[in-house]
Amino acid sequence: MTFETLLYEVEDRVATITLNRPERRNAFNTTMAEELGRAWQEVKHDPDVTCVILTGAGEKALCTGVDVTSIIETGGFDRKASGPPPKDPPFLKMTAIQNECWKPVITAVNGMVCGGGLHFIADSDIIVCAENATFFDTHVRIGVLSALEPVGLARRIPLEAVMRLALLGGSERMTAEQALNVGLVGEVVPQSDLMPRARELARMMAAHSPTALARSKQAIWQSLDMGLDEALKNAWKMIRAHTEHPDHSEGPAAMMEKREPKWLPYIGT
Repeated sequence: MTFETLLYEVEDRVATITLNRPERRNAFNTTMAEELGRAWQEVKHDPDVTCVILTGAGEKALCTGVDVTSIIETGGFDRKASGPPPKDPPFLKMTAIQNECWKPVITAVNGMVCGGGLHFIADSDIIVCAENATFFDTHVRIGVLSALEPVGLARRIPLEAVMRLALLGGSERMTAEQALNVGLVGEVVPQSDLMPRARELARMMAAHSPTALARSKQAIWQSLDMGLDEALKNAWKMIRAHTEHPDHSEGPAAMMEKREPKWLPYIGT
């Protein structure tokens, strides 16, 4: 699969999606937003993909949000400025979670993350960032609501940290160390170690049952939209359903026989 604004490759059951507009610090336009939607559908239905690494081209930015030039040229995501916003805008289908793709995602943050780029952070499963990474949100600086990204971030880091990002408008930037301290990222590494570490984590994941991985992720993320009692009931329902899957018996059998398990591929619905 080829794209205009993304690089996409699959190797050893790991898909790597690279936001590839380094000249615009990987800011997304309508084309990138639509291509990301297609890329996640490809991941979702490809039996050869167990997990994903998401990163940005270059060493300056993972993503700096929407490309303002694109908005000016198109009147706002390919619509007339005076018209209503599209019912299902492509920039709300840019992450795995937004596409209900339950295959695990490791985000390798190679530089700054700004505004709409925070969607990729809010919806990631594991985040590794380079020492030069920074996180900030300039929405309010230009008179635009900082709403979608903070709502997602508030599910994973303290509210005060979210408010600092949303309300300071980028006047202060969260450093990689600060992001680690508040739990926004899982680890900080030198820039040269970023992709090797992301690939190492992906290899660990790819060795496990693809179905168990995807269903575990699904149960955890869905729990965030439920009360504890409902979330536990949903998790138990998924566990019971998984007992019918061949991987459920293959894992213990392989362990007893001291051999590598032969997992079945997982294809999302």
